[in-house]
Amino acid sequence: MSDVIVYSIVSLSLLGVLAALILYIIAQKFKVIEDPRIDLVEQELPGANCGGCAMPGCRAFAEQLVKADDISDLNCPVATNENMAAIAKILGKEIAEKEPLVAVVRCNGTPEFRPKTNHYDGASECSIAHSLYVGESGCPSGCLGLGDCVRVCNFDAIHMDEKTGLPVVIDDKCTACNACVVACPRDIIELRKKNKKDRKIFVSCINEEKGGVARKNCKVACIGCGRCVKECPFEAITLENNLAYIDPFKCRLCRKCAPVCPTNAILEINFPPRKEKKEKEGTPAGEK
Repeated sequence: MSDVIVYSIVSLSLLGVLAALILYIIAQKFKVIEDPRIDLVEQELPGANCGGCAMPGCRAFAEQLVKADDISDLNCPVATNENMAAIAKILGKEIAEKEPLVAVVRCNGTPEFRPKTNHYDGASECSIAHSLYVGESGCPSGCLGLGDCVRVCNFDAIHMDEKTGLPVVIDDKCTACNACVVACPRDIIELRKKNKKDRKIFVSCINEEKGGVARKNCKVACIGCGRCVKECPFEAITLENNLAYIDPFKCRLCRKCAPVCPTNAILEINFPPRKEKKEKEGTPAGEK
């Protein structure tokens, strides 16, 4: 009986050793040697795992950077120019500095300008509401106000204003990760160049309906009149599909476009108040 037990123990031990040897050989044969630069690159990334680079996380983006022959088109929106320069140095490659960007909400359809015509009683998600109907007003392009953009922001950089019903971006917190841009089913949110003192000039409307229809649905809609296009000395404004658009990289912030807009669709943010023009001597105020 004791011999049987001994034989069993020895046999099992030999099988265990043999199995371990086989597993070791297989592991060595299929072993993946990871490039040590991946760890170094990952350390330089912000670790936000926000998906702004279109990868599932910073680790995956680090692997993509190491494997790429050219990293000029690869960018982490949260990383600073210093971070990306350090990564380029690790990889022995060059990368151009990027312009700082910030999210901008291109809709000014507050209840004051875009009155509600019905009440939505459904799932509290913009993506669902957008697929079901136009919205609580007549504008088919206006913000639905259900906060999909707020929920996807990992940086607490956007919130809904209870009074206006529109999302508000906190420039100092915004990392331009692009999450809110992707989440908005109406394409209202856009990443634009971040200027000094967070100053911005943009057409706060994306409605491509003809002027009369757009104005009927929202008092501050762009009506495609083209006055701003003619006024801009830098050719920064284009007009297409009844809608004006200001290129943030061509715009010099001269502020000549906003005063000529008949519907006040062009917003000027963080600028000092305009100086009132002095009345001509001897001409009563209000007379021309």
